[in-house]
Amino acid sequence: MERDPIRLAILLSGTGRTLLNLHERIVDGSLNARIHVVVSSRANALGMEHAKRLDLATCVVERKRLTDETFQARITKAVSGAELVCMAGFLSLWRIPDEWLGRVINIHPALLPDFGGRGMYGRRVHEAVIAAGREESGCTVHFCDNEYDHGRIILQRKVRVLPDDTADALAARVFEQECLAYVDAIRMIADGRCV
Repeated sequence: MERDPIRLAILLSGTGRTLLNLHERIVDGSLNARIHVVVSSRANALGMEHAKRLDLATCVVERKRLTDETFQARITKAVSGAELVCMAGFLSLWRIPDEWLGRVINIHPALLPDFGGRGMYGRRVHEAVIAAGREESGCTVHFCDNEYDHGRIILQRKVRVLPDDTADALAARVFEQECLAYVDAIRMIADGRCV
């Protein structure tokens, strides 16, 4: 007997590429999930335009307009009703309440624990990987705790760093792997294979 779709809350601050990937996998039937709500820390995030176009429930919680306590409470309230929270380029720190620990995941565009932490996102990560002379990079899906890019690793997918790579070229190859890795991780959690 097939299980009910896992209910996802997607937290984003930017373009919404990960949101679009997850939505496409849901529509094509390769991911048994439902997007319960899309939460953004920026009202003008492109990801919110995508969410509205796809007729998904949305919520904006702008960090700069709120006290820290109010921001934390509003994020927690916004994701209620979801079974799993998926960070998708959410650039504010949500202090995860105890009842949500083990139910919040993130994808990072490098092989953690390297090239993670506060301020390490997007192009900065790929520039740092190239500057360090690494021959390999990739992406990491992990459970979130209350530190940036920290928590138990669920899975990683790797790519070679080519001698003539630019940050943009490396980012494109890593994102191809992100699209596969996040879906695989959600499936693992939904199927009880990642506890």
